[in-house]
Amino acid sequence: MPKSLAVQHAKGELRSRHELKELNDAELVAEYLEGGRFAFQELVGRYHDRLLNFIYRTIGDRDRSEDLVQETFVRVYRHLHRFDPTKKFSTWIYTIASNLAKNELRNRSRNPMVLFQAIKKNWDADHRPLQWEDRSYAPDDLFRKRHLRAQVEKAVEELPEHHRVVFVLREMEGKTYDEISEITGVTLGTVKSRLNRARNKFAQIVAPMLE
Repeated sequence: MPKSLAVQHAKGELRSRHELKELNDAELVAEYLEGGRFAFQELVGRYHDRLLNFIYRTIGDRDRSEDLVQETFVRVYRHLHRFDPTKKFSTWIYTIASNLAKNELRNRSRNPMVLFQAIKKNWDADHRPLQWEDRSYAPDDLFRKRHLRAQVEKAVEELPEHHRVVFVLREMEGKTYDEISEITGVTLGTVKSRLNRARNKFAQIVAPMLE
C-alpha cells in the first residue's frame, strides 16, 4: 500500500474510533454486528471499570473480580447477537456480571468465614435469604452450616428489637424494603435507617469471628 494511502487508512481508523465514542450502547452493538471491529473494544472500555467495582463490592476479592469481569465480556462477546436492542445494554451486561458474582458467592458459601464476610460487606449483593440446609452438601459441610446458623442467630439476638426485626426480614427472610415497611408499619426511610444501623451493629458483633 502506498505510504499516502496507508496514512489515510490510519487516520480513517482513528477517526472511526473517535466517532464510536459518540454512539450509544445499542448503536455500538449494531455497529459491531455489522462488522465494526472497534465497537466491541469501545463497549469494553465503557464498562470494564464499572463492572470491576460492582463485582469487587459483591465478592470482596480483587483478583477474582478481574477474572469475573473477563468472563462477563467473554459471555457478552459470544451472545451479543442475542441482545435485544429494545432493552438497555447496561441492564443486560450487569445481569451477566451479577449472575457470575452470585455463583462465586454460592461456590464459596461452604466456608463459614466467607459467608460472614459476605454478610458483612455485601448486604445487597443477593436479596435471597441466607440458606442453611442444602442436601447437596456433604455431612461435614452441613454440620458447619448448622453451627454457623447458631452463631448468626446468637448475634441477631443481641440487636435491639426494632433493628432486629428489619434485619431478619431483609437478610434472613429476603423481604423487599417495601414489604418490610408494610409489615412493620414504618416509613421506607425508617426501614432503611434501621437496617443500616442493624447491619453495622451485626458486623461489630461478628467481627471477632472474622479474625
